[in-house]
Amino acid sequence: MNDLIAVPQTNHWQKLKALVLDSVSSPITKRVYNLGLDEFFAWLSVQEPRPGFTKATVSAWRVALEARGLGAVSINVRITAVRKLAVEAADNGLLAPELANGITRVKGVASKGVRLGNWLSLRQAQALLNAPDIATPKGLRDRAFIAVLLGCGLRRSEVAALTMEHIQQRDGRWCIVDLFGKHGRVRTVPMPVWVKVAIDAWSSAAGVTAGYVFRPVNRGDQTVGDRLSEKVVWQLLRPYATAVGVPGIAPHDCRRTAAKLCRAAGGELEQIQLLLGHASVQTTERYLGTKQDLVNAPCGPEQSHQQESKKRLPTALHQPVSFRHRSYHQCSGRSIGHPVA
Repeated sequence: MNDLIAVPQTNHWQKLKALVLDSVSSPITKRVYNLGLDEFFAWLSVQEPRPGFTKATVSAWRVALEARGLGAVSINVRITAVRKLAVEAADNGLLAPELANGITRVKGVASKGVRLGNWLSLRQAQALLNAPDIATPKGLRDRAFIAVLLGCGLRRSEVAALTMEHIQQRDGRWCIVDLFGKHGRVRTVPMPVWVKVAIDAWSSAAGVTAGYVFRPVNRGDQTVGDRLSEKVVWQLLRPYATAVGVPGIAPHDCRRTAAKLCRAAGGELEQIQLLLGHASVQTTERYLGTKQDLVNAPCGPEQSHQQESKKRLPTALHQPVSFRHRSYHQCSGRSIGHPVA
């Protein structure tokens, strides 16, 4: 059997890509596999002479990815997508089984050590929360989704998929009930009062009573469409992060921040794991930076001062203080209805 070639069998590649994407359930995995396979097809189409779909070709693709300076995780995801492509090609009679076996044996890039995540301090989180202009519906919406990121630790895909029906009371407090997360795991997330107040302010102004919580707003401050995409959630956060002096902060960094502020307020590791929906407590530890404490480093002369400051650390974003009909957290001293200058 001849090996599969890139041109002119373009239709075969697209059909195989569809089979690969259908074999995974996570929309995030589908997106990264789709991008990875499109990159592989584009690279393969410009190679001279035109190589076949073999182990040598995939190994050359890995070398090309390394030359671009991509990280180990990015490279390995792309290689995994191509391995799945080989399996689907063999199963559909388009690639000899021995060639497919060779491709599946292409090794990824070893990842040594653990990359350090990024977190916001309490002051930075407060500044980010107060960055939107709440005199406009768009500002109310943006403050509400930032509040959900910082207060509930949701992924951006979960923020985009959040509905009014998810927000219910359990045991006398507001929660996000039966939220579908990564790998189809279902969890219930406690919601701080100040987050609920921010959502109510947005939903009342926009007239949102059912369906998706966060929706597009046009230049005339009119709600259009039924939901935001997860890509838009990431794009909306960028200008606010830049404005408060923390450029490059992504929604997942807000998720890490929520975890770390919970831990600083005395939250138990197992409860934070449940909050974030992690299958492994080791993943939660990485979010908290537990293995390496940069604040209380043993090598700094200011260690004793930092230890004393830690005792006085406020309870972060997770213990609201009532201000008549509104509530916020201790570090602000103001109502959530009024941004801090």
